[in-house]
Amino acid sequence: MEDIAPKKSELKRSCVNCGAELLYAPGTTELVCEYCGYQQQIEAPEEGFRELELKPYLDQLGSQSHSEMITMLQCKNCGATQHVEENYKSLHCVYCSMPLIIEDQYREEWILPGAVLPFQINQEKAHQIFKKWVDGLWFAPNNLKKAALDPKHTKGLYSPYWTFDAQLDASYTGQRGDYYYVSVPYTTTVNGKTVTRTRQERRTRWTPASGHISGFVDDTLIKASKQKSGQIPLKIAHWNLQLLKPFNSSYLAGFVTEKYTIPLKDGHLESNKEARRIAERWACRDIGGDTQRVSSINMKLSNETFKHILLPVYVSAYVYKGKRYNFFVNGQSGIISGQRPYSFWKIFFFVLAILAVLTVIVILMQQ
Repeated sequence: MEDIAPKKSELKRSCVNCGAELLYAPGTTELVCEYCGYQQQIEAPEEGFRELELKPYLDQLGSQSHSEMITMLQCKNCGATQHVEENYKSLHCVYCSMPLIIEDQYREEWILPGAVLPFQINQEKAHQIFKKWVDGLWFAPNNLKKAALDPKHTKGLYSPYWTFDAQLDASYTGQRGDYYYVSVPYTTTVNGKTVTRTRQERRTRWTPASGHISGFVDDTLIKASKQKSGQIPLKIAHWNLQLLKPFNSSYLAGFVTEKYTIPLKDGHLESNKEARRIAERWACRDIGGDTQRVSSINMKLSNETFKHILLPVYVSAYVYKGKRYNFFVNGQSGIISGQRPYSFWKIFFFVLAILAVLTVIVILMQQ
């Protein structure tokens, strides 16, 4: 029989006073008991960030010392995989709000996170941001608030990302463009007479360019999960990675943790595309001039390392008149983005009002 004892990343923390589960308090480095108020400091690991050498993981598909088994539930509707916490026994999928069946839990290996960006705002604050946003929506149905503004629909999620570091070296060929201006004659009519004038037009003088560039590419961020729907919008997907902390599972207490579904190999391929874009920007900067063309670039990456990191986001999913809507709040900055329904009748009467005003204006102008 498979050993399903909890591993170090999913151990429940109990209050020493009353035995209740301790939960992470956003914006702090503490675990807090909701019942008696007991606080416990989260200790920082001595080893710091876990930057893992990339090649061994790619060669052996992650079967390394920094991997372990974790309990997961997969949403049959949207495909998201979520780690089961003790206080989420009646869990609904954070992305699509469909029920997750606790009997469907299974154990799966994952590469341990090397770092985590703890939540800086709590659920109440995220829900206030969400409520203010909904209140400010134009043409929203009147009963939208009843459907959307239940705090239980707003859940904190640690979303998985890969980060890649590498030493980049590249040689390039291209062209340097320098602007210059020439006087071009043209004719125009002034007081019924044709006159000739000149105007300045910009030209570009191109000269061949080549060279070598090198530098360190730090923390290329690649999304590590995908679902059929409910993707985190790019608008909120910006975090200050300087505030990353070495991974400690205490920061996960009270939140849902999503497991990566994009393999490390695929994430690495995506990071190579970003590294090439970075190399092209560096080449343009090295070429100089007013504008540049890069014809070819021969890039090499060395000393490649990676981290599996967890980033905070609040997700709200609800169904309104048979259609599902998602809202997202960045768990660090509080930036919000989401989908919303529109009221046909509000728009209809607004258009009628505009037409009525325009009609009155036309009538007044004709008098």
